[in-house]
Amino acid sequence: MSMALFLSVVVTYAQEKFPVVQNPPVSMEAFGGNRAFAYQLILNKKMQSVPKLGFFSVTNFQTTSWKSSKMNDYMIQGNLSYNFAKRLDVTAGFLWNPVDGIRPSAGLLYSYGTRDLLALANLRTDLTKRANTDILTLVEYKPKVTDKLNLYTRFQGLYTYNFANDFHTRSYIMLRAGLTYKDLSFGVANNFDFYGPNRVYENNLGAFVMINLF
Repeated sequence: MSMALFLSVVVTYAQEKFPVVQNPPVSMEAFGGNRAFAYQLILNKKMQSVPKLGFFSVTNFQTTSWKSSKMNDYMIQGNLSYNFAKRLDVTAGFLWNPVDGIRPSAGLLYSYGTRDLLALANLRTDLTKRANTDILTLVEYKPKVTDKLNLYTRFQGLYTYNFANDFHTRSYIMLRAGLTYKDLSFGVANNFDFYGPNRVYENNLGAFVMINLF
């Protein structure tokens, strides 16, 4: 048996034993607005060797203002995920924010994707006393405009509530509209942020650039 034939047999066997998982891309976005600079990374990947196991992570931060380099607004979560039903995963990991620090967390993740549409919903709670519970939703719609361009639109929302203390802690709405060329999206952006029990409101309007990494 020639080396080329041997390698072909090995690759074929590996593909049959471990079918290639069609993972969504890693999404990285930079946003510059009238108030501040913001960044977000979303990762939702499955293991090739154990397709039911994966990793789900959302990282976002926003500077206080263009005049300050301080960063008092950030949320970082990292979770192992296990797919137990079609489009449904159970997650377990951590969430880190400037108010509560790092807390263990668990949740449920729903995801759906086609060429033009992506939908994601993550219900999560801290595994601590006086836990925060939140729901994250994201919907992207990218219909074709020309052979090379797609319209890009996105709604993303978060609502966090502390049931032990009976008050709102953090929420936001992110809106995006623009164009997609290959793996690059760009356009106008608006973030509506709400903080604390009194829902102190901050607005950030500007432009975004997003890259999908496969």
